[in-house]
Amino acid sequence: MRVLVTGGAGFIGSHVVDRLLQQDHEVRVLDDLSTGRRELVNRAARFQRGDIRSRRLPRLLEQWRPDAIVHAAAQASVSRSLTDPDFDASVNIGGTLGLVRAAGAAGVRAFLYISTGGAAYGDTAVVPTPEEHPVAPSSPYGVSKTAAERYVECYGPLLGMRTVVLRLANIYGPRQNPQGEAGVVAIFADRLLRGEGCLINGDGEQTRDFVYVEDVADAVVRGLERSDAIGVVNIGTGIETTVNSIYARLARAAGVTVAAEHGPAKPGEQRRSALAAGRAARVLGWTATTALDDGLERTLSYFKTSAGA
Repeated sequence: MRVLVTGGAGFIGSHVVDRLLQQDHEVRVLDDLSTGRRELVNRAARFQRGDIRSRRLPRLLEQWRPDAIVHAAAQASVSRSLTDPDFDASVNIGGTLGLVRAAGAAGVRAFLYISTGGAAYGDTAVVPTPEEHPVAPSSPYGVSKTAAERYVECYGPLLGMRTVVLRLANIYGPRQNPQGEAGVVAIFADRLLRGEGCLINGDGEQTRDFVYVEDVADAVVRGLERSDAIGVVNIGTGIETTVNSIYARLARAAGVTVAAEHGPAKPGEQRRSALAAGRAARVLGWTATTALDDGLERTLSYFKTSAGA
């Protein structure tokens, strides 16, 4: 297939591009490089710098005529969504809706939207959380991502497209930005290798569902290649891991014996989060295959190499 990947110069998007190329698909990347990096884009993919909100987008898709789109571009900062919800909505809702409309006009057959799990469901007593659980986002970011899901699921089929929404758990692995607000694995790995202290918000017993990024890329490609795949699908392990455990595992792998410091808990932070992934197994034939310790070792090795250690 000819596949367009928006946000393909980013952490998750660049891994998706690599996996698509491994499967012999023709790939084009659209990214404005506001958070992505050009050097992460596989040289075998064609790169176009641009914003998904651009008025030129319909013309570009008419020229490219992709068979499928993986929409990974997003305003992904929760803190920015709180201070500038208009911008957040313009990218995540307006940008997505414009892309869906342009895709339908260009004859795109499949549209796969990368969404969020934890920010969509919010705090829930049902853990691991299944797809049928009501969403209850606690930030403008979560609201905009779930609103965009509804547009994709409603408008896409009206325009003749098969649509898949992947709600991702907490993704980690090589290429993640350690300077971002998300990605505790990347933040800890970078600081441990630099010999700097690590700060854990609250008591560190809050849990997350950590999924290795290459497993996520595999799920995305399966969602495109399986013609019967449709609807919302959680992508996670279903396993809760505490932030304290993540620090302990990374510190041990890095040979660090200094304990992390603890600071105030973040207001509104989820206490527990994990995604039920049974539907991914049924619909995509997918389960996460990378053990957490193996993924953490690979991530640490990446940061060692990128730092010249």
